[in-house]
Amino acid sequence: MKKFFKILILVLIIIIAAYIYYYVTLPAVNIHSPGFWFFIISALAIICIIIALTTAKSGGDGRHLSGSVFRNKLFVTAVSITGIIILIYIAGNILSSPVVNAKKYQRLLKITERNFTEDIQEISFDKIPILDKDSASLLGSRKMGSMVEYVSQFEIGSNYTQINFKGVPTRVTPLRYGSFIKWITNRSKGIPAYMQIDMTTQEADLIKLTEGIYYSESEYFGRNINRYLRFHCPTYIFDTINFEIDDNGVPYWICPVKDYTIGLFGGQTVSRVVIVNAVTGDLKDYAIADVPQWIDRVYSAELLITLYDYYGTLRHGYWNSVFSQKDVLETTDGYNYIALEDGVWVYTGVTSVGKDESNVGFVLMNQRTAETRFYSISGAEEYSAMASAEGQVQHLSYQATFPLLLNISGEPTYFIALKDAAGLVKKYAMVNISQYQIVAIGDTVNECEKIYLELMKTNHINVEDTTKLPKITGIITKIAEGAIEGNSHYYILLNNSNEIFDVEVVNFINIIKYNVGDTVTFTYSEGMESNTVLGVE
Repeated sequence: MKKFFKILILVLIIIIAAYIYYYVTLPAVNIHSPGFWFFIISALAIICIIIALTTAKSGGDGRHLSGSVFRNKLFVTAVSITGIIILIYIAGNILSSPVVNAKKYQRLLKITERNFTEDIQEISFDKIPILDKDSASLLGSRKMGSMVEYVSQFEIGSNYTQINFKGVPTRVTPLRYGSFIKWITNRSKGIPAYMQIDMTTQEADLIKLTEGIYYSESEYFGRNINRYLRFHCPTYIFDTINFEIDDNGVPYWICPVKDYTIGLFGGQTVSRVVIVNAVTGDLKDYAIADVPQWIDRVYSAELLITLYDYYGTLRHGYWNSVFSQKDVLETTDGYNYIALEDGVWVYTGVTSVGKDESNVGFVLMNQRTAETRFYSISGAEEYSAMASAEGQVQHLSYQATFPLLLNISGEPTYFIALKDAAGLVKKYAMVNISQYQIVAIGDTVNECEKIYLELMKTNHINVEDTTKLPKITGIITKIAEGAIEGNSHYYILLNNSNEIFDVEVVNFINIIKYNVGDTVTFTYSEGMESNTVLGVE
């Protein structure tokens, strides 16, 4: 009877230890999950150790000989099973690798070649995201520091997911509990707000919620979003989850579900998406083709880049990618995001493996659908363009952000923000991709573009005629003066339009000669709140 209770207690200890391990590490119950295999192997190893210890303690006593023999057989069986599982795991990794499946990996992503000027239209400067994640984080921290009622209990999260919110490039991140004690005192009401940063205007807003966020990464126990997902979807293998808001500002967790299409552990892609209302905890499970339009980030940038690298490096097999490297292409080291067609697209350059500091083209990859477009445009690699921009202001020691890709008068152009040591954007640069010695620097985006266009004309680059831009002639009915970052602007209304026309005085000094009642002709680009004037006649 004693032996029975000892065995029972031992089994209970193993079960409790296994549950604690599962509760903490949260492996998916799925043969494609390496974490699940590690969980099984670890459990079997512990059982082997326990059997070995109990066998050793009972040795040397003839009365227990039969029991010892049984435990020896049990130990051998447990070790054998563990060894077999380890061998299957190793074999699964080898048979799932690109070494033996190069063609399958190379076909994971479908690529279409497109025309740059047709796909990438010229956009109004008030729609250009001029902040990167680091700058957005700095603005968020400063805004949080001014919120006295929250700063003592909550911290700003590090997510800063870039989305398109009502057509505006925006980064969002939730608050998080400041500590375990602060979680205890605040968990009944949840997290009261999230941070929303307009990437075009550099405005940070703390959006207060009528009901708090109850499911988040900073929660403990059952309301921790990762644990909540695991116990509701035990077989799903989740990729990195993202914080987003819908068109009404309701916060959600967007949770992509990994799918392995090559062997046990290879060919990772995304097959489904689970979305969780961060306030109520309601879950909805979608096939990848049915994901709602407002969701922007399903495929992570890292996954999309990995898939393209498989496409570019494995076109002639695995060993060619290692040795002769014929026709082998890969993405450049960095990436950025572009708002296009009501979605967020990952942008990165494509270069040869020779690292010759030049690109053969670039790709755009949609984070909701994985649609991938290649544009064959040779020119400067992004870091070379960044170095060119920094060289123009080297006396100021400004640091360049990773470029955005813009269409400026039909020319593929890198747009770069230049930041000071405090992380604040001080100037802007435009660098021609084909001729990266053409670098324009300006205190405003409009000024930068004006200098850039003049430089392209000087270097005999055919610039699209500004007559293709909209024009209007009318009588001035009202003039208001304002200042942006120390630069004077005139805001003008015309008798035949309800739009506001923004004229930067430093670029069009003759505007000061105009008064109410005068007739004027503007060439302009359309904006959300005002139209940016690019020519005055």
